[in-house]
Amino acid sequence: MSESDASERVVEILKKAYGDEMETVMNYQTNAIVLDGVRAEEIKESLQQDIQEELTHAQQLGQRLKQLDARPPGSAEFVARQDTLQPPEDSTNVISVIRGVLDAEEDAIETYRTLIDAAEAANDPVTEDLAVTILADEEAHRTEFRGFEKEYQND
Repeated sequence: MSESDASERVVEILKKAYGDEMETVMNYQTNAIVLDGVRAEEIKESLQQDIQEELTHAQQLGQRLKQLDARPPGSAEFVARQDTLQPPEDSTNVISVIRGVLDAEEDAIETYRTLIDAAEAANDPVTEDLAVTILADEEAHRTEFRGFEKEYQND
């Protein structure tokens, strides 16, 4: 793959990651609003805290796209993918939200690992560094929600 092809691949992955982060913000916000019950409070608080971090990721990705003479996608280009993170019909079904978050984090981790490889191939250390930093945040979220999942499975 030529360096210009590799650079185009980096832009493509950055755009996907940007859209995924924006979708995550929407789904975390909605789930933080709709969940009910005493057991939901800790999850709602965690989601609320994570919203700002995910939004910051999107801002960083958007800025990187701009620096690469590309632009972040607008809503007309948006494709929703987070089926398992949709708010549950039963607003007390906290475990479905936890599992949806885990799915979203796994997808994000895979995306950022792919971006790291693509940035390396494109000789783009700035994007690679950004992807490594965001990857660490996503892995921390996954660890937190794995803990929540264990708590729910032990009840």
